[in-house]
Amino acid sequence: MSTETLPDTTRIVLASRPHGEPTAENFRTETVATAAPGEGELLVRTQYLSLDPYMRGRMSDAESYAAPTPVDGVMPAGTVGEVVVSRADGFAPGDVVLAYGGWQSHAVVPAAHVRKVDPATAPVSTALGVLGMPGFTAYAGLAAIGRPQPGETVVTAAAAGPVGSAVGQIARQRGARAVGIAGGPRKLEMLRELGFDAVVDHRSDTFAEDLAAAVPDGVDVYFENVGGRVTREVWRHLNLYARVPVCGLVSGYNATSLPEGPDRVPALMSSVLTKSLTLRGFIQTEFVPTHHDDFLREMGGWVADGSVRYHEDVVEGLEQAPAAFVGMLRGENHGKLVVRVAD
Repeated sequence: MSTETLPDTTRIVLASRPHGEPTAENFRTETVATAAPGEGELLVRTQYLSLDPYMRGRMSDAESYAAPTPVDGVMPAGTVGEVVVSRADGFAPGDVVLAYGGWQSHAVVPAAHVRKVDPATAPVSTALGVLGMPGFTAYAGLAAIGRPQPGETVVTAAAAGPVGSAVGQIARQRGARAVGIAGGPRKLEMLRELGFDAVVDHRSDTFAEDLAAAVPDGVDVYFENVGGRVTREVWRHLNLYARVPVCGLVSGYNATSLPEGPDRVPALMSSVLTKSLTLRGFIQTEFVPTHHDDFLREMGGWVADGSVRYHEDVVEGLEQAPAAFVGMLRGENHGKLVVRVAD
C-alpha cells in the first residue's frame, strides 16, 4: 500500500492534565495523516483497545513507575489490530497482533514489541483481558508473591474487574478458597457465576460484618488493587504470614490531597511486624521473563477448557473511550472494559 492510499488516523490525545476526576475537557479528538512504517515497523489498524486504571496515572505528571503521557500526546493503551503494512520479517498484512497502539484508529509500532494473536484460539479481544496484561497481572501476582496453598483463603478487591476476577479463579485452580469484594448485586452475581466461594458488597451498610462472616478462618492472601476502606477492613483479618501483592490503588487515583485523619503508618508497620506479613508492590512487566510462558500455557488451557471464564464490557466506537474510561474509574464497568474501534 502506497503512502498516498493510507487512511487517515483518528486519535484521542491528552488535552490537559486533570485535577481530580478526568472530564471531557481533558481529551481531544484529532484526525491526522497516517505515517508509513519504517524498517522493522508495522502499520496496524486497531480493532480493540483496552481501558485500564493505570491510564489515570499516566495523565498526571507526578513521579511514578512510568513516564507520564505528554500533553497533546496520544492516550496510551494496549490494542489488538490487523497489520495493514509490514516492513518487518515474519509479519504480513492481515496478521492480527497485540501491540501498544494507544487510543487511535491506526498506529505505527515496532515489530519487536508486538505479539501475534491467533483468532482461532479465542476471541482476539481476550488478548487485552484474561489472556493479556490483566490476566497476567493476576497470575504473576499470585505465583510470585501470593503463593496460595490448598485450603488457604484468598481475598481480592475489585473482584468483578479483569484482574480481580482472574485472581479468584486462579486461586481456586490452586485449591484455595476465593472471596471476592465488589460493588452492587449485579457484580456479586457475576462473581458467583465465576465460582467464587463467597462474595461481599463493599457498598453495603453491613460490609464489615459481611466480610467477617466470609473469612471465618482469616485471610492468607489479600490481592490489593483498591485501597481505602476496603483495605482497612480486610487488614483486620490478615493471618500470620499473610501475603499482600499490591498491583493498584484505584480508590485514590482521583484524589487531590492526602486523606484526613490520624497517621496510620505506625499501626500498619506494627501489623507487618507482629504478623510477619509480606507486603509487596509489583508491576507485571517485571515478571514477564520468569512467568509469562507459564501464564500463556496454563491460562490458555484453563480458558480453553472453561476452568477460567471471563466477562467483557464492550463499548462501541473510539469516540466513546473518554466517557467509558471515566465510568471505569467510578466502578461502572462489568468485566474487562474494551473499546471496539473497528471490525
